[in-house]
Amino acid sequence: MTDDTPSLKRRLAAILAADIAGYSRLMGEDEAATVRDLKAHQAVILPLVGRHGGRVIDTAGDGILAEFPSAIGATECAIEIQAIMAARNNEVPAPRRMLFRIGINLGDMIDDGARIYGDGVNVAARLQEVAAPGGICVSRQVFEQVNRSVKAELQTLGPRMFKNIAHPVEVFAMVPSSTVGLTQEIYFCQAADGVQLAYSMIGQGPPLMKTGHWLTHLEFELESPIWRHLYRELARHHTLIRYDTRGNGLSDRTVEDMSFDALVSDVEVVVNAAALTRFALLGVSQGAMFAIEYARRHPERVSHLVLYGGFAVGRNKRARTVAEREEEDAMRTLMRLGWGKENPAFRQLFTSQFIPGGTKEQADWFNELQRISATGEMAVRIGLATADLDLTSVLAEVRVPTLVMHARDDARVPFDFGRRIAAGIPGARFVPLEGRNHLFLETEPAFGQFLEATRSFLVS
Repeated sequence: MTDDTPSLKRRLAAILAADIAGYSRLMGEDEAATVRDLKAHQAVILPLVGRHGGRVIDTAGDGILAEFPSAIGATECAIEIQAIMAARNNEVPAPRRMLFRIGINLGDMIDDGARIYGDGVNVAARLQEVAAPGGICVSRQVFEQVNRSVKAELQTLGPRMFKNIAHPVEVFAMVPSSTVGLTQEIYFCQAADGVQLAYSMIGQGPPLMKTGHWLTHLEFELESPIWRHLYRELARHHTLIRYDTRGNGLSDRTVEDMSFDALVSDVEVVVNAAALTRFALLGVSQGAMFAIEYARRHPERVSHLVLYGGFAVGRNKRARTVAEREEEDAMRTLMRLGWGKENPAFRQLFTSQFIPGGTKEQADWFNELQRISATGEMAVRIGLATADLDLTSVLAEVRVPTLVMHARDDARVPFDFGRRIAAGIPGARFVPLEGRNHLFLETEPAFGQFLEATRSFLVS
């Protein structure tokens, strides 16, 4: 008798797992075109595996599973795949672009000659799932092998618990050096009351303007793991215009008028200074209020309105308990008394609401952003600028194409506030995002969902 059972070999290897973000949507829109485009991309990128010393194990559906004898080979292959895909995607309309998510792990695997198994493979698959569209995530084992050996920046995202993995996995996000730096040009303009406003431009393409909001800093945000991934991706296909709200960042810090009308007027001032005629407008959090009002007043200038994590009803106007109002008053007192101190304990209270799922590094960055953006007194005044407002009655007057997005478990602004905005604006599209961070981080699903929905909307 002959034994046909394949021999099993256990060995250490670097495992690369990849798939395409939003592949189901692409297939649902045009199955034939999606399959054709996928095969064309695979014909270009699959040979890279062999060139970097690896072996393709599986290409089922939109996935790629490959093994390499070294972590450096796997990582250099992943970087080249993303660089080639970025160039290829520039040649196709945004809604049809295919963005790979790649995970790499170095660990034990079992090889039966045809397939590979084991925790080493499973961890790579989980890392791929948390990678941003167009991004790469690696484990601690890979980081130790490739740090300073590849042309990329490695950002620690901290330990993560993954399904069916018994131990926490320390995750690092990799940004190829070609996308690390964002070069911005900073300008100044003057509001009607003499306040100097700082604004900047990044990237190239159709204009996309982001309104200011509570606590901004043009320079610091560009280096921050809280914001840079968003700006990097938005600037890939647009000229992104941002400005520091009066009292914030590089704009004048000493300001008398911090009214809602003054803040909306500042949007108009920056639009004119940047010579924008027709443009897409993005409002995040408090900035959604300014974006809504500007779009209501100037529908002829706004081609698309994108709102994320926003609200139309200020904090003082919301139906709240006595305890909630007392808590709000206490938080404002803490701002005035402890904001500028080196000890971040006061600011951490706010950080835990904005990014409850953030790592220590990300929390430290946000704590520092709060400290350097504005004084405690100004932070209170900026927040109060919209606290007594209710724009619900004017939402129906917004007559521009609108996309509203909100994280389901947002710890700072309840999900229902985003839903109410979408319900009030005629024809607005509403997209729920998965997550609880008010400001989504690079590796969470909400980031990829935001980019996918925004890119599709802006070319419609």
